Parts: sequence; C-alpha cells; structure tokens
Amino acid sequence: MANIKKPKKRRLRRKGNRFRKPRRIIPWRRLLIGGLWGTMALASLAMVVAVAYFAGQMLFASDYFKVDRILVENNHRIGRDQILALSDIRAGTNIFELDLARVSRRIEENPWISRAKVRRLFPDQLVIKVEERVPKAIIRLDYLYYLDASGHVFKRLERGDRLDFPVVTGIDRQALLDAEESTLRQLDEVLKLLDMLQERSIFGMDNVSELRFEDTAGITLYTCSGGVPVRIGKDDFAAKLDRLEKIYPQIRTRLGLIDYIDLNVTRRIIVKLDAGNVRGKG
Repeated sequence: MANIKKPKKRRLRRKGNRFRKPRRIIPWRRLLIGGLWGTMALASLAMVVAVAYFAGQMLFASDYFKVDRILVENNHRIGRDQILALSDIRAGTNIFELDLARVSRRIEENPWISRAKVRRLFPDQLVIKVEERVPKAIIRLDYLYYLDASGHVFKRLERGDRLDFPVVTGIDRQALLDAEESTLRQLDEVLKLLDMLQERSIFGMDNVSELRFEDTAGITLYTCSGGVPVRIGKDDFAAKLDRLEKIYPQIRTRLGLIDYIDLNVTRRIIVKLDAGNVRGKG
C-alpha cells in the first residue's frame, strides 16, 4: 500500500510593500494656477477699491460739484431766506457731502412746515420743496393753538398771528396729549363739521365764531353776530345745516333777539327768543 503523505502547506511570504499606503500625488500645478488666479483677483479688487477711492476724493474736492444755487418751491408763508437758514447749507459745500434727510428734518422744525423734500440737481444745484400747514381753526387748550385740517395742533399763537378762524373749545388738553380714543373721535367730529361749513355759502365758516364740544350735548356752534348758540349735536350734520340754511336768511338780522337755536329735533328747528335784554354783538 502506498504511503501517501499529505503535502506540506507552503507558507506564503508577504512582501514588504504589500500593505503600504498608496502614494499621494499633490497637484502642484493646479494649486499654483489657483493661487495665481486668487492673487490676481485680490489685486484687481484692490485696484478697483483704490480707483473708486481716488475718484471719490476727486468728486469731493472738485469745484464742479459745489453748491452754486438752491431752488425753493411751494413756499407761501415761510420766506426763502428763512428756509435756507433752517437748512444750514453753506455756499460752496460739495453736493455729495450733504445728508439730504438731515437737511429735510432741520427744515421741518419750523411749525408751519409739515414736510420738506430735498433733492440734488446735478451738477451744482439743490431743490427744496416744502409743504406748509394751513390753519383750519384755533383750538383752546392751555393756550390758543392753530389746528390744521388733519387735526394736528402745530403752533401756539403769538402776537401778530391771524385770529379770523373759528375757535374750538371743550377738548381736554391732557386727553389729547395722551391720544385717548374718545378725545380723538371728538376732534374728528369737529373737523368733519368744519369741512361741511367751509363748503356752505348761506351759513358757513364766516358765520361761526366758536365750536364748543360737550360730552353729553355734542357740538354747539356760536354765531359771529350776536353769539347765538346753535345746538347741532353729534351726528347728521349735513341734514341739520340744510334745515338751518332754509331759515337763516330770515333770522340773520334778528340774531340779537334769539336765545338759542336747536337743530336736534328731527325735521324741525327750535328758535328760542330771548325774553330778557337784547343780545349785543359778540
């Protein structure tokens, strides 16, 4: 029987470089090109910034852009010289150095000016356009103030100011300062009535010396002639004024004999005669 021997297993030798990590190839050429492009981009950016800086310096230093003329538009009450003084713009100032929003705010410090807009007109001019406040009435608070059509109390009356406006009374000063909703509604009703009176020709603004507001009774008008109270209440002003205008031409010359006129009764007018002394002119 043949003696069969198992073949010996050969021990495999691992070569020394079998488990070595692959060699990393650094793309020097690509890195070099990227670096060159980055350097060129930075240099270009620096050049643009430098050019812009020097161009700006030339603009600010150039006489070509120095303010030579200022135009003032839409001013009626406030004179041009006064507006220029408020703007504080000096002749020769570079047009690019001016903060136009700040100039506008300075001009708006005048109580008569509700809005000011300043714009550049190249190369060396400025245009100042203003919107002036127009008094609608005089309102009595702690002192007498002008009241405009938007309900803005904008100026305390001084010597020489016009007084030929109806006077609004009965509005609480502190409540108005606190912007209480009820007080703002009262003022809104007064302004609404003033707008209606301004459109009337028979009994209008020229016939009213005072508008007094009371919480319960609403608004009472007082006539310029005789100071007769005209009770108009809180609503339906147009219809009430229509009824008053139908009889006003007949009673206009007899206001001194009337105690009050009440328009709060639907479709009627109550004219109460003064049983006492004849009322003098107010």
